[in-house]
Amino acid sequence: MKRIIIDCDPGNGIAGANTDDGLAIALALASPDISLELITTVAGNTPSEVGYAVAQDLMNQLNLRIPVIRGASSALVEPAEPWREAFDNRVKEVGLLDLWKGITPPIVADDIAPVAAHAMGELICQHPGEITLVAIGPLTNVAQAMQLYPQMAEQVKEIVIMGGVFALDNYLKDTNFGVDPEAAHKVLTSGANLTLVPMDVTTQTMMTHQDLDDIAAINTPLTLWLTKTMRPWMDYSMQTRQLPGCWIHDVLVVAWIINQHVATAADYLVGIELSGPTRGRSWRYRHPLRLDINMSDLPQRPVQVLQQVDNAHLLALLKEALRP
Repeated sequence: MKRIIIDCDPGNGIAGANTDDGLAIALALASPDISLELITTVAGNTPSEVGYAVAQDLMNQLNLRIPVIRGASSALVEPAEPWREAFDNRVKEVGLLDLWKGITPPIVADDIAPVAAHAMGELICQHPGEITLVAIGPLTNVAQAMQLYPQMAEQVKEIVIMGGVFALDNYLKDTNFGVDPEAAHKVLTSGANLTLVPMDVTTQTMMTHQDLDDIAAINTPLTLWLTKTMRPWMDYSMQTRQLPGCWIHDVLVVAWIINQHVATAADYLVGIELSGPTRGRSWRYRHPLRLDINMSDLPQRPVQVLQQVDNAHLLALLKEALRP
């Protein structure tokens, strides 16, 4: 039984917001191999208070007592406004708001204390070597927890991160690292045991409406919530990205923890740029570099980076876990 925390920015039921966090939470809840002990939310795909409402609403619907704790509302340094403008308003700009017609979003409260970093760091440090941290949003909460609990990097069992992009056409940076580059840098250089699931591999995933039909046929409260909230996002992805369905980035992180046959991986040294026009861009290399002139302060600890996904295996694992 793997004990995990999920730090996320879920958007199920929120117009224009990605639903892959909700799918990752669902897989963690459904898997007999995982004990989900804490959910924390961070500003990214959704504001932290919205993500909190989404996750807490799911716990309420399923009558579960897993703690949901709201986290950071903004990045360590990066201004939030341009990101919120893009995340929150693009669905209106492209005229696809009606896809969410009939979907009632959860009620958002603005008086929930943002104390996720404390809860995360405390749980990890109270159980050294036992907790895996699944970080599938910007890394603000994780970086703040490491500031509050300097021993956390040594005491967390592993941090598995959905973030970074290295060689994908049309992307110089991904949103999770781009929203908070300083937090990503702090975590990448923390010395913790890290696995990185970049967009290069998550964009090899694909879920279609037929897959959602298969999940709906399982007919549990969890699968009905998934299919209802994911269909509008899938249609949105198909129309705005010209895909046959939608990518399911975050669920790959949880699937990897359950069964590492879903993907291949290799060790790299990984870093992130903090200035200039490519601020937020991640990079990787193998040691030794054949040319290293004027390159100092490079990363020293390798990061396990996922490379290729077996999408059929991933979908089969997901559907099997969701069956009661």
